[in-house]
This record gives sequence, structure tokens and C-alpha cells, in this order.
Amino acid sequence: MIETALTTRFAPSPTGELHLGHAFAALVARDAARASGGRYLVRIEDIDRARCREEFVTRILDDLEWLGLSPDAPATRQEDYLAAHGDALRRLDAMGLVYPCFCTRAEIRAAASAPQEDGAGVAGGPDGPIYPGTCRRLGADERRDRIASGQAYALRLDMARAIAQAATRAGPLFWRDRNHGTFPAQPEIFGDVVLARKEIATGYHLAVTLDDARQGITLVTRGADLMPSTHVHRLLQALLDLPVPLYAHHPLLAGPDGKRLAKRHDALSLRHLREAGYSPAEVAAMAAAAPRLPEPAAPAGSGIWSG
Repeated sequence: MIETALTTRFAPSPTGELHLGHAFAALVARDAARASGGRYLVRIEDIDRARCREEFVTRILDDLEWLGLSPDAPATRQEDYLAAHGDALRRLDAMGLVYPCFCTRAEIRAAASAPQEDGAGVAGGPDGPIYPGTCRRLGADERRDRIASGQAYALRLDMARAIAQAATRAGPLFWRDRNHGTFPAQPEIFGDVVLARKEIATGYHLAVTLDDARQGITLVTRGADLMPSTHVHRLLQALLDLPVPLYAHHPLLAGPDGKRLAKRHDALSLRHLREAGYSPAEVAAMAAAAPRLPEPAAPAGSGIWSG
């Protein structure tokens, strides 16, 4: 049976040099597209204005060209589509699913560590302690006054309401990973996730979900560390009437310290390997042979089915 032509993407953030792990991720995306007769795209995820640098955009595209991994269409940039992200955020707000959160990270950590009334404490999620919902209970007048005063805030998704609305609209939600099987969506493991912040009307979960749909991505290949995020993305797809792609979460490469390969491992950056005289074929072979980290377990009670 011939597989339908797939559209894949490699989506790096320009916060540092590409390393061997990025090469592996780009190769996985490119090879999946080629095997199906499809298209391989590149998206620069540059919404983190505090950390993204223009020089790294240039270096990323140059490294990909050297490696033979230039995309089948010009690379796009996430920041160019902020207006569409804002429109989606306003749509969710009109559905009564978004609220401003004025808590600082320190306040959230303190609330999470404080004894709870039931003595059970605050559960942990993939991103750390689940937000206890402090600002969800604020009245409309107090929210307006605090925003008008210039106080910093994040915009959070009211997870319980969002799940209830999605169930009404689409019934039970599932997503399929071709490496791991089919999963029921469990976005509640994240609690009330951050969708955007005062200074920019988007964030990772909202932006990546919208941009994958905009680019017509039919197979999302990405590291196993992002697998839990798919639960949230599946919920947003249902709420915003977006298509549901197939997923393929791949193992992460390990660095010399046995931990996840990161930008601090300068000796394994593509720039260093190029300057050391390695060829693109040798770098691709190094990525294929590099040690992998064990893949994280699925959330408890996730109920995975094969196929």
C-alpha cells in the first residue's frame, strides 16, 4: 500500500547554534516527506523575543543548506503570522475560555508548595506544578483594573471549560502517533496552560498548533520530550476547527554527559563540525549513530491502543 504524500516540517528556534540533535530532527522530517513523495518545510519559531537573535536565523538556514536539508519552499517565520495568532486567541476568549493570570512564577511555586485544604497538595504536570487557578476566580472588574494599571499578566486557557466545550463540539478526542499508537487526549495533565502573554498575543501551544495547520502539515515529527504537549494541541484543534495531523515523536540524542544534547555542547554544534572538516554525509552518519535517551513513559492511565 502506497502512503499518502506527507507534508512535514522542521521548526527550530533561533536561540543558538544548531547541533547534532537538530540535524537528526531535520533528517527525520525530510526523510519522512521523501519516503511518501511529499514536501518538507522549515519554520523558524521566533516568537521568544528575549532570546531569539537574527544572526542565528541566518546560521540555521546556512547550516541546513550545507547539510542538504534546505526546504521544498522558502522558510517561513512564526512572527510573520502573529495577527492570525491574535485572531485565534480572541476567538477562544469569545468562547469564554481565556482569562488573565497575574501570578508571578514565584507566587505559583509558593502556591504549589503550600499545604492544601484537602491535604493532597498540588499535582505536577509536564511543565511542573499545575497552576492552582488563583486568578481564574477573580471578578471581571478586578481583572480590568489590574490590566489598566499596567500589571504584567499571562493569558491562560480555562482547561475544564475548554474540555467540556470540545466534548460538546467533537466528542472524545484522540491523536495518533505512528511510532507509539493512538492516545486519548488528556490535556488536563497540564492544568490551565498559558496561551499568550501581555507583550505578545501567542505562546508555544497556540502558535505551533495554528502554524502546523496554516502550513498544511500532515505529519508532525518532533522530539519525544514534546509528546505530552500533543494532548493540549489536540484540544486546541478541536476548539478552533483545525485539521488533525499524524504525529511521529522520535527519541532525543544524548550528549557527552549522558543528558539531552543541548546548545551548551559546542563540540557537537553543526558550525563546529563544519569548521573541523566533517562532510555533510559524515555529520548525517554521526546523527544516525548517536546515543538516544530513553523515551518518557506515557501519562498514567493514558490507555494507549496500537495502530
